[in-house]
Amino acid sequence: MIVTPQHVRFDSLPLDSGASLAQVDVAYQTYGVLNRSRSNGILLLHALTGDAHVAGISQETGKPGWWDNSVGPGKAFDTEKYFIVCANVLGGCRGTTGPASINPATGAHYAMSFPVITICDMVRLQKKLVDHLGIERLLAVAGGSMGGMQALEWAVAYPEAVAAVIPIATTSRHSAQQIAFNEVGRQAIMADPDWNQGDYYGGKPPARGLSVARMVGHITYMSDESMREKFGRRLRDKERYGFDFSVDFEVESYLRYRGAQFVERFDANSYLYITKALDYFDLANGRGSLAEALGQTAARFLVISFTSDWLYPTYQSLEIVKALRSRNRDVAYCELTSNYGHDAFLVDIGEQSEILRGFLASTFKEAA
Repeated sequence: MIVTPQHVRFDSLPLDSGASLAQVDVAYQTYGVLNRSRSNGILLLHALTGDAHVAGISQETGKPGWWDNSVGPGKAFDTEKYFIVCANVLGGCRGTTGPASINPATGAHYAMSFPVITICDMVRLQKKLVDHLGIERLLAVAGGSMGGMQALEWAVAYPEAVAAVIPIATTSRHSAQQIAFNEVGRQAIMADPDWNQGDYYGGKPPARGLSVARMVGHITYMSDESMREKFGRRLRDKERYGFDFSVDFEVESYLRYRGAQFVERFDANSYLYITKALDYFDLANGRGSLAEALGQTAARFLVISFTSDWLYPTYQSLEIVKALRSRNRDVAYCELTSNYGHDAFLVDIGEQSEILRGFLASTFKEAA
């Protein structure tokens, strides 16, 4: 299936910072058909470096979507049963307004004049899109990592607008360690001379800094065991050490490749803004405790974590589950065994797919 993005523009969007954006564009893709009762809509929410292309083959790149193994006919998110929507987040660089966009007030790129955004701002824009599509109540919102944070925010901010929430490999707020990793990535970008205080559009982008940021991030997405199995201490195209600072180990080559590949598709300023939004996110902020925040929800929940995920470890999912149960909310929880680390929700889909399929089917039956 060849897919192309769709676009919609909204006149304005108020932000948590007190600022407001004018002429906000949203890039999104849809799959399947919205039924007559408009009760089969599912919003999928991407992680830090994702976009609206969740499934199918992109007409632009010829590549499959980031969750193609889970979205489609007969898959976990069955497009023969459900109407799937996925949008690029606010602050992104794949069609939705972000720092690389043109500021309508100046005619120049926003760059670092783009206002600081939050997960709440992203969800606020997604609600505008869902309203635009004529869906009063989503069957489900689902996502992993940053997508899981957005799903949690949906549940609290718009409790009557969603029947089920599926946060996967995520947290209700970043720990100091998680903030620290993001700060290293941001500093790598801002230390690159080509960053030029964010004003690099039309010139040379801060490719070295962004590449290092991606390398650091990618390490956190894998597990020690998966890296050991994939690379070990194997040398790259040589039989002995080079005794220099060229590539010796396969893992070095892999990380450099990942960094270089990332630079071709992602904007450095977007990386700064989105990671800051992740660090600011705290579901309980302004709502008392986490239990009080989740006590406002009306949806049923399916929370999933993975044994080898050390970026968003199981204890953070259990905090969410405990808070929901303390308020007698409908919540199911599964910790899945996987060696793939944080990336497990994208690649180790067998058991996850069966759980998702059953949960969505029962939710749809209850909502019908």
